[in-house]
Parts: sequence; structure tokens; C-alpha cells
Amino acid sequence: MAWVTDIKMAIKKIGITGQNGFAGSYLFNKISLLKEEFELIPFDKSYFESAPDLVAWVKQCDVIIHLAAMNRHPDPQVIHDTNIQLVAQLVAAMETAGHIPHVLFSSSTQEERDNLYGISKKAGRELFIEWAGKNHARFTGMVIPNVFGPFGKPFYNSVVATFCYQLCNGQLPAIDNDGFLKLIYVDELAEVMINSIRNEINEPALEVPATSECYVSQVLDKLKAYKTLYYDQGIFPDLPDKFSINLFNTFRSYIDHHTYFPFILKQHADNRGVFVEMIKLQQGGQVSFSTTHKDITRGNHFHTRKIERFLVIKGKALIQLRKYNSDVVLNFELDGSTPSYVDMPVWYTHNIKNIGEEELYTVFWINEFFDPQDPDTYFEVV
Repeated sequence: MAWVTDIKMAIKKIGITGQNGFAGSYLFNKISLLKEEFELIPFDKSYFESAPDLVAWVKQCDVIIHLAAMNRHPDPQVIHDTNIQLVAQLVAAMETAGHIPHVLFSSSTQEERDNLYGISKKAGRELFIEWAGKNHARFTGMVIPNVFGPFGKPFYNSVVATFCYQLCNGQLPAIDNDGFLKLIYVDELAEVMINSIRNEINEPALEVPATSECYVSQVLDKLKAYKTLYYDQGIFPDLPDKFSINLFNTFRSYIDHHTYFPFILKQHADNRGVFVEMIKLQQGGQVSFSTTHKDITRGNHFHTRKIERFLVIKGKALIQLRKYNSDVVLNFELDGSTPSYVDMPVWYTHNIKNIGEEELYTVFWINEFFDPQDPDTYFEVV
């Protein structure tokens, strides 16, 4: 008789220092969607101020991703000393705990530059290499190019974040040095890290390849075009490649939804009725139409890459948005007598409810056809 054994993969427990930072929060959210593979062990920055708390946290983790670091400070020496100290504290906690997790460390291509930030990242990586060698531990030391993406902190995380913030807030970006940028999108970096965990990569100096390369001026030119077309006129720009889509999603994450939406459309009326230009595209995508009965709600899901617009043309609707892992709900009431729309940012769960007395008519546009093999649709009640 043949016996069949159902072997279930053990769920890895993952902790992320700096989980509330730019890359950390994105990685935390990304991993939270993979519940069949991973369990997140929440980290609080106060643990670095309490050795027992840090040791207790370390003991729970099968994998530790060390992202916590200082990038900017008036005194570069403070940056250097802080970053090395954080690594030293983490190494000490692992040694005290007698625990040997798989450690991933985010270093930077600035390692080879003559600045104290780059020097601190290289020194931190070398401390981890020394610890891994002594303990026969698995260590992935990632040397990472410039990271950009939605919700980055302007004047801190990247020049892309700064340009986006300035353009969406009436400021004029300026270029001090038109350097050549090697870039990776934050979602792409998260995938590299997750795959390194899955494949148990043991590499002390893993060169993470850039996924796009261009000059600072070329990035600014693209963002200015998005500002003119999308922000000023409501026109979706041509997005011919993955980098353009990623950059556009980054740009629109800096738009203040409270003040920008609903975007009121111009009506052209004559004795025949009313004509409204709904959506102007420099690219393709899909436009859909729906009717919704009274008190019915559609949606309650979010996307991580798709670009989507809801346009109410008849009836009254309540559109709600909530950023994933946030409690803040944005409410928009739209009335078809004044045609208007709301766009859905990535990582915002959203829905639409008929709050009127008559049938609700809604037009939907999304930038790609629905693919059941790769839907990029995650159900989450607003």
C-alpha cells in the first residue's frame, strides 16, 4: 500500500528593522499578503533602546531583514556612527540570544563613494559578515542602487520623491548635479528580498541590479510631463514601459486626494443634451460601465500596480478609500448631475456604494485588461 503524506512547508517568521520606513513599510505590506509562506514579527524602533526587548524580538525571528538606518543628518559623523551602532546592537542581541537567523542587510552602491554614509553601510555589512562566519550563519548582504516608489519621504529618500512632492505642491524642482542614476523600484526590491528568503541566498555582497538607468534630467522631464498632462488636464500619459508605469504611480502617490478629487469635468450642453469627455488617454487600457442598485456596494479591494478611475455619470455614490495598514478612510460623495471622478492610488483599498434613490451609473477605466492568472486584486474591506 502506498502511503501519501501531506507535507506542509513551515512558515518562516520574518522581522524587519525599520519596518515603518519607506522600503521597510513596502516590504512589510508585501510580505503580509503572503500568509501561507511567512509570518511577520512586528518590530518597534524602541527595541534599539532596550537590549532585553531586542533580544526577545530576535529570538522570535527565523529571518531578520535589517533596513533601519539614518540617511540624512546635518552632521555626517552622526549618520556614520548611528548606522554602525545599529548593526552592532543587532549582532550583540543575536549573540546574547544564542539565536542564528538568516540575516538580510540593505547596503548601498554608495559603499564605494567617499562619504560617511557609504562607509557606514560597508562597515555594517562587514560586521554581519564577521558574525555570520563565526556562527556559520546564512547572510545576504545586498548592495542596492537608488530606490524609488510611492510614499517615499521627499528631501530624504530619493530625488524622485523630492521632484514628485515639489511638482504636486506648486514648487519648481531644480537640478544641482545632472548625474546618471541607477534605479530600482521599491516593489522590485521587495521581490528581490523575498526571493532571497525563499531561495535561502547566502551571499555577503549581493549586487542588486538596477532595473532602469537614466539621467536626473530625464526623470524630471518625465515627471513634468505627468504634471502637465495628468495633474493639470486629467490626461493619462503614454506609459510605454514598466519604468514609466512605476514612475507614474510614484508621481500620483504625492497628489493630495483631499484637495484634488473629485475632479470636476466640463460639460458641453446644447438642445440635444450634455456631452462630457470622460477619459483622455495617451495609452490603452479598458473602460467599463456598471449599474448599481440602491444601497449596494461594489469593490472592497486594492491593487499594487493597476491604475484605475471611477466616474459617476448618473445617481449618487459614496466612494471610499483607505490606505493598506492605515485606519484613515477618505470619503467622496459624487453626483451624476455634476459628472466627476476619483482615481484609485496603488495600495488603497476602495469601494463604491449607491447612496441615492435611483440606479447608479458608473464608468470604470483601468490601464490593463483583467488577467485571471495575474489579477493584482486583493480583497480588503474599506
